[in-house]
Amino acid sequence: MKKTCSMHFHRSRLAISISSVLGTFALGTLSLQAPLTLAQSQQSSELMEEVVVSGIRRSLKNSMDMKMNSSSIIEAVSAEDIGKLPDSSIAESIARLPGLAAQRLDGRASSISIRGLGENFSATTLNGREQVSIGDNRGVEFDVYPSEIMSGVVVQKSPDATVTTQGIAGVIDLQTVRPIDHGEQTIQMNVTVEQNDIGNLNPDGDDQGHRATFSYIDQFADGKVGVAFAAATMESPNNEERWEAWGYPTTDDGDFVLGGAKPFVRSSMLNRDTYMGVFQYEPNDRLNITADALRIDFLDEKTLRGIEIPAAWGSGVTPQNIENGFVTSGVINDAKLQVRNDFEQREADLQAYGLNIEYFLTDNIALDIDYSNSSVERKVWSLESYSSTGRGSDNGPYDTLTYTQNSQNSVQFTPSIDYSDTSVVQLGGGLNWGNGVTVNPDAQDGFINIPEIEDELDTLKLALTKSFDDGLINSIEGGIYYSDRTKSKEDTGIFLTLNEYPDTRSIPDAYLEGTVSLDFIGMGNMVAYDSFQFWQDGNYIETEEDLTVGSRSTNDWSVTEEITMAFAKADFSTDFGNIPLNGNIGLQIVHSDQSSTGKAVTIQNDLVDIIDARDGISYTDYLPSVNLSFELSENRMLRVAASRTMSRSRMDRMNAGFSYGFDNSLNVPGGAPFTAEGGNPRLEPNRANQYDLSYEWYYHDEGYVSAALFYKDLRSWQITEEVPFDMAELINANLLPPSIVSTQGLANLWVNSDGGDIQGLELTASVPGSFIADSLEGFGAIASATFIDSSVETSSGEEIQVPGLSENIFNLTLYYERNGFQVRTSMRKRDDFTGERFANSFQRETIIVQGAEIWDAQLSYDFEEANIESLSGLILTLQAQNLTDEPYTTVDTDGFIRDHQVFGRNFLIGASYRF
Repeated sequence: MKKTCSMHFHRSRLAISISSVLGTFALGTLSLQAPLTLAQSQQSSELMEEVVVSGIRRSLKNSMDMKMNSSSIIEAVSAEDIGKLPDSSIAESIARLPGLAAQRLDGRASSISIRGLGENFSATTLNGREQVSIGDNRGVEFDVYPSEIMSGVVVQKSPDATVTTQGIAGVIDLQTVRPIDHGEQTIQMNVTVEQNDIGNLNPDGDDQGHRATFSYIDQFADGKVGVAFAAATMESPNNEERWEAWGYPTTDDGDFVLGGAKPFVRSSMLNRDTYMGVFQYEPNDRLNITADALRIDFLDEKTLRGIEIPAAWGSGVTPQNIENGFVTSGVINDAKLQVRNDFEQREADLQAYGLNIEYFLTDNIALDIDYSNSSVERKVWSLESYSSTGRGSDNGPYDTLTYTQNSQNSVQFTPSIDYSDTSVVQLGGGLNWGNGVTVNPDAQDGFINIPEIEDELDTLKLALTKSFDDGLINSIEGGIYYSDRTKSKEDTGIFLTLNEYPDTRSIPDAYLEGTVSLDFIGMGNMVAYDSFQFWQDGNYIETEEDLTVGSRSTNDWSVTEEITMAFAKADFSTDFGNIPLNGNIGLQIVHSDQSSTGKAVTIQNDLVDIIDARDGISYTDYLPSVNLSFELSENRMLRVAASRTMSRSRMDRMNAGFSYGFDNSLNVPGGAPFTAEGGNPRLEPNRANQYDLSYEWYYHDEGYVSAALFYKDLRSWQITEEVPFDMAELINANLLPPSIVSTQGLANLWVNSDGGDIQGLELTASVPGSFIADSLEGFGAIASATFIDSSVETSSGEEIQVPGLSENIFNLTLYYERNGFQVRTSMRKRDDFTGERFANSFQRETIIVQGAEIWDAQLSYDFEEANIESLSGLILTLQAQNLTDEPYTTVDTDGFIRDHQVFGRNFLIGASYRF
């Protein structure tokens, strides 16, 4: 590798870097002229010997080049080859980009927000094609996608008219390799072992895992045929100590007190098998055919053990100490605790197929045909198994617990009962959780939740592009796009009652797993048993919950969308005065036809009464866009973009199902006897007019600084509101009893409303060490800061917290790469934001997630630099995730901690070999 050895300190370059950063990031006007020393610096650079970069530096350079050459405002992640991205999932790679942030799920980065808007406001594509989601809505859970199979990611922040899938936040395009374009044979294998340092918290859990990847890229027939294949498998452990509070009511004196708690430990194993294949055929300069396929089998198994502890919402709390209106210690007398041994499976099968044909009809006219299909089937199977010191709330023995809660995430209990004693703890429900209709109040000995999702999407795009050899217009592209998507959910809940009811049952020795420690909350050891096998052996009577609970039926739905789009875009080049100007202008005309089926549910004589419901709407949107890039001077650009964008509604909000009631006293002509609550199949998208201004200076082959302003004028938002409705329009009026005089009512539904705005500033600096001093060759840093503000209100003036919005987001990566060594440490930090989690019965619940600062690190050595022929192609890697053991914490609207999760650190040791 060629390099310079001079120790001379480049003061002029340091001055340029500092002046540029200060000038660009200043809150005043942006300086659009280069410093006087720039030309001198460039001449000096030309005299320096060429430095060949690879690994981290090459990836950063490729990403920078993609950003610089794009006609839109983008961010990019680039890998040299398949398997070179360093993260366990693509979510972690994306989360380090400017303006992006991740929400964690079970300790892993999962959903992504862009510029303060959560995952349901962005679109996700694979090779430019919209993808389905394993979640309940549109937001993609990115931890499903392994980074090992991706060659790159492009995040499009300002759209153009050819981007057929849009979101008001942006579009995340995951990209796989094109083997002919790759240009050489590559065979690579990666093997990694993993250790979770918090330890194995359950006796039947695990804290060790492994990963392996094989990839093959080749070209045949004189480069006319290319193939790529990648297979990746992973078993990744995750353990967690979790403090979860039921809530905080007030005492008679008005002091806040613990209502109850649900602390537990969890051990998980994520199994993910991925297969990716690409076939490319390019027999001549006119024809290029590419077919690709992706399949991901995803299985996440969790063992959860803990104790439900009723406090103020149980037998009550006698306060012992009160500080600032909060009970910090107290006694829970005559308490009945519920011992939980739970097991959960989250399984998904995701498939995506695509075929693209590019054909030049003439030298200047190209035809593009693109078809894709993606589908997913996801099933969550969650078992709760209860045991206690006696059946129901009225049978002892009872416990007396003292507790101290000096901080909300550190609660210490002192129980008087040993919950690891199997002669005391018996199988059977300790709390009266039965519904009292089909299940006696003391007969709920467990429960099963089974929410299932199916999602399938077909797309077809036909486009023609005509290029021009001279003139203002470089090319014109136009075409049509069609997509057909159906997503459905089926929600099942099952009560479990022991065969021995009303007796309890000793835990059979065959199912005992020993004990699990709850010392982190002072509860000592607790009995552990194999609840899944106990259920599987037929020890429970099962009763469907939807016989008495209407929400199960209203949560069964199907949504279908047919989208037809016509689009056109013109690329142009001209001069704006003496400034070169490039850009594009375009328009999309989008016709949407959406419908939903669901259940209209009411309760009659304590049992659920169901009527099928169906509704929908069609509408047309006009989405113009313009992107302008002014080349102010060499390597300095000013980008301006404006567009109208939309994000289609969450699918659970489009659910035709609803629950309703009837008040016969209002059943008179002109009356409104019905009340209802549910989804709205006529709900239209969130829409926004957005404006972007970005200044970028690419002052070095490996360095740039940028400052970007963005403003989103939310023209349409979604809120819940009470609106008039006609029952006869929602269901067949012939099904209504003849005694009903009026079918009018009031419904609490999701509706479209006026929006507000979101605005922000993004600052980014990528600084290679060699720009500052020769002695810093190989060192570098890339940092970004995003500052966001929003103003969104309900019709009554109440402020709305925008999902996913953190007011401040910071990302930092420090790296060193030289002589075969690669070192990288990364930090991503975000402020508090509104997120979602699974609550009881897997209902989605809005929560406030506290800000977090996540540090990762990676050290590797490439033996290519060791001049040992037998080891050439071998790279050894050591990686550490969540270095500071950052917890995941949520709070309620009063600021009390509801959920505090500690995961420990993950360490990975791996080797990759490239033939």
